[in-house]
Amino acid sequence: MAPMTLEQEIKDRALQLGFDAAGITDASPITDTDVARIQTWLRTGHAGRMQYMHRNVEKRIHPAALLEGAQSVIVVALNYKPDGSSTPLQDPPRTGAVAQYAWYEDYHQFMKPLLFELADFLRARTDRRHRFKACVDSVPLAERALAVRAGLGFVGTNHMLIHPALGPQVFLGELVTTVELEPDRARPGSCAACDRCVRACPTGALGAEGTFDARKCISYLTIEHKGDIPPELAAKIGDRVFGCDACVLACPHQHAAPPRANRRLRFHPENVRLNLEELLALSAESFEIRFGDSPVQRAGLDALQRHARVCLNNERRRDM
Repeated sequence: MAPMTLEQEIKDRALQLGFDAAGITDASPITDTDVARIQTWLRTGHAGRMQYMHRNVEKRIHPAALLEGAQSVIVVALNYKPDGSSTPLQDPPRTGAVAQYAWYEDYHQFMKPLLFELADFLRARTDRRHRFKACVDSVPLAERALAVRAGLGFVGTNHMLIHPALGPQVFLGELVTTVELEPDRARPGSCAACDRCVRACPTGALGAEGTFDARKCISYLTIEHKGDIPPELAAKIGDRVFGCDACVLACPHQHAAPPRANRRLRFHPENVRLNLEELLALSAESFEIRFGDSPVQRAGLDALQRHARVCLNNERRRDM
């Protein structure tokens, strides 16, 4: 039997730590096609008011710009698809829906320590002088393009990474390192023949030709957008108070995917749907206590209360 390679040891260790998949790519820039797609998206204004997307573009497209001397990027995926018991049988009135990824504790805080452990493992197996940078979403890095290059799947029409076995409901994390590793190969994959996510999008944010206008996206409007929501879009938000899963839940790959395996990622049943009246009564202090370890905190209290009022107005219109 051939001895296990360092690359396989790394992947095995990632699975032992609780990740569901891992792949390796080099630290070279992403492809010119991916760079052009990002630049076009920014130039056309489809990023909305997410000004941070315009900053650190060099780091976003070139992993080695994040860590001097970087040679490799280890990309990990964590499945967060809820099991059937996590989904309420009916939607109680005067409550708002929360995107399924926010039913759990903050994945940034959960995944980063695991990436640090993976770095410690690799440091012990190589040269302790090697350096590492752990990245989970908030770091400027084109993580989906790197995940594709690391063999973890393809980017679908819904602009989510779709893992062939785990589907689109995965958190991604990256470990950029100066250790030189043998990269994996990208897997072929496409969902161009399917337009279910396009048809499912309530606001038309997704285009059949592959475009994505964040300014129309309910996730953007309820998490990133500041200020009032245009009335024509507010009416389409429905009862969504934080995020939107429409394009993900319409995906056939999501239907076929298994539920999450890692039970250490804490599930918060009280965050599946939020009482709208209670949200409106929250103080700044009570908001921090209630959502301190949740992705919901990112929206902020003012925005969350704005969305609660939108949901209540939509409910009243439905009842008229």
